[in-house]
Amino acid sequence: MNYKLKISEWAEEDRPREKMMSLGAEALSNAELLAILIGSGSTKESAVELMKRILADCKNNLNTLGKMTIQDLCRYNGIGEAKAITILAACELGKRRQMESPEERPDLGTATRIYNHMHPVMQDLDVEEFWVLLMNQHYRLIKKVKISHGGITETAVDIRIIIKEAVLANATILAVCHNHPSGGITPSKQDDNLTNQIHQACQLMRIHFMDHVIVTDGLYYSYHESGRV
Repeated sequence: MNYKLKISEWAEEDRPREKMMSLGAEALSNAELLAILIGSGSTKESAVELMKRILADCKNNLNTLGKMTIQDLCRYNGIGEAKAITILAACELGKRRQMESPEERPDLGTATRIYNHMHPVMQDLDVEEFWVLLMNQHYRLIKKVKISHGGITETAVDIRIIIKEAVLANATILAVCHNHPSGGITPSKQDDNLTNQIHQACQLMRIHFMDHVIVTDGLYYSYHESGRV
C-alpha cells in the first residue's frame, strides 16, 4: 500500500508555510508558493504535488499558467472554482506588479529636505510629536515612525525604541524630528540631552546619526547645520 504523508506530517523545514517563515519566500519553489495559496490538494496528492503537476503541464512557465482559464484549472482533481480563482488572481497580481515602477523613496539628505517632508505632518499640531526617519546609505527614506505624541513643551522619548526601529528596518542612517507648537526654534536643554543620548546610542550600534531637526510652522532648527551633530 502506498501511504502518502500529509503536509502536516512532513518535516517542518519541508512544509511550505513553515519554510517561508524560516527561510523567506525566495527559498520556495513556484509549486510551493502556489500550494500555500490553494491550501490543500486532494486525497491522492498534496497541494505541492498537485501544483507541480499543473506546472509541469505548463512547461513550468508561470506565464503559461496565467493564461489558463478557471475551467482549465478545474479539470484537475483537487482544484475547484475557489482555488482556480485564487491561482489566477495571484498570476494577475504578478503581471500588474511587473507593470508598475518601484516606489520612489524620498531623498532626505539635508535638513531642508527633512523639514519639507515633515512640515506637512506637523504644521497644525498643538502638542509635540517625535518622529524617527530611517534611511538607507543613500539617504533614501525607508520609513518614518512616530515615537511619541503629547505634551505642549516636551514629549517622552524612549531611545531603545528608536534603535529597535532602526535595526528592524536595516537602516544605516537615522535622523529624528520633533515640533515646537510654541513656534520657537531654539532647542531646550531636554532637546540637547536627548540629542546627545541618541547620538551615543547610534555610535554604539554603528548607525550614522544624521540630524535632529526641530520643526515649526515656517522655520526649522538643525543640530547638524549648527555643527552640534
